[in-house]
Amino acid sequence: MQDHHRNMYELEYPVPEVRSLAANGHEDSKPQGPTLVIAMQGYADAGQAIDLGSSHLLAALDNSPLAVFNHDELVDYRSRRPATQVEIGGVKHISPISLELHVVRDVDGAPFLLLAGPEPDLRWSAFTDAVGDLIERFNVQRTICLYSAPMTVPHTRPMVISAHGNDPALMKDLTTFDSHFTVPGSASLFIEKWLNDRKRSVAGYTAHVPHYVSASPYPEATLRLLEAVKEHTGLNLPLSVLEVDCQSVAQQMQEQMEDSREIQHVVHALEQQYDEEAERHRRQQALAAEDRNVPDAEEIGKAFEEFLAGVDSEDPTMSFEKSDVESTSADDAEAESSAHSPRDAEDPGASDDHNGSNQDS
Repeated sequence: MQDHHRNMYELEYPVPEVRSLAANGHEDSKPQGPTLVIAMQGYADAGQAIDLGSSHLLAALDNSPLAVFNHDELVDYRSRRPATQVEIGGVKHISPISLELHVVRDVDGAPFLLLAGPEPDLRWSAFTDAVGDLIERFNVQRTICLYSAPMTVPHTRPMVISAHGNDPALMKDLTTFDSHFTVPGSASLFIEKWLNDRKRSVAGYTAHVPHYVSASPYPEATLRLLEAVKEHTGLNLPLSVLEVDCQSVAQQMQEQMEDSREIQHVVHALEQQYDEEAERHRRQQALAAEDRNVPDAEEIGKAFEEFLAGVDSEDPTMSFEKSDVESTSADDAEAESSAHSPRDAEDPGASDDHNGSNQDS
């Protein structure tokens, strides 16, 4: 551990195994660096999707702490006061504040790293450097940061997961935006910037949560985020419990909507807005696909040059001698002249009579 990181975190001892194991149970001869999932609560956590996501993974999968961050260095207790249990006999319990990097193994036993806990209030730059030190130390292959944001979207339409990052493979089939936008900073975004500056694979996934449920637990946001992680990393994550929770919440919301005309009116307006935006996005994608299929002038010129280069002047099937051309032209001209003779046209048998008279003579 570098000196300037000494007070930032402590590594567990002995250090848990992070590398993949081969089918025979031994270390893989060609180990691949693990995926890092960053799910810190406190920023962009609409529907408590990020907190629920990290809690679900730690509860459902085998895991062990790898590095424990010093919360006294990072947390402002006055803005994040821990819950404290007080009884007649005195203070019995103070809820711990824990920001840790975990080694987690998926259903198939493949390892990945999970950074979970409250977002630091202080020393973001030093915290970012410390996380970067761990990323390099354990040869992290790719990093995915999870976010959820309140949006003017209805719960009755498919949830949008948007993506940004420097690795197209991590953003495949997810919604991306061509324009730039400005958002409040966060510790996770600091880490993304650190990774991007060093050209290390990183992406951020954001769940678009209906704004009218953003203050309550909304498991669909958690489910869709973890589905995106699963699809783009190959990790086998257990999601069946979240699917059941989604069905339960959806049923409750449907009952509430049926009992309130006001809610119905709001949801229908959002549905119309969502559908119009989805149609506009589909048209843009179709036009972009057409533009990609039309070759530009440079591509056409290159193709023509390749065609010309492929024509071999010495190939007998592609060239003729000058004498052959002249001979062929003369024969064609004579044949054409005979075919269009006026005498033959007036008397088709004239040539026979002429031949006969020659024989008689």
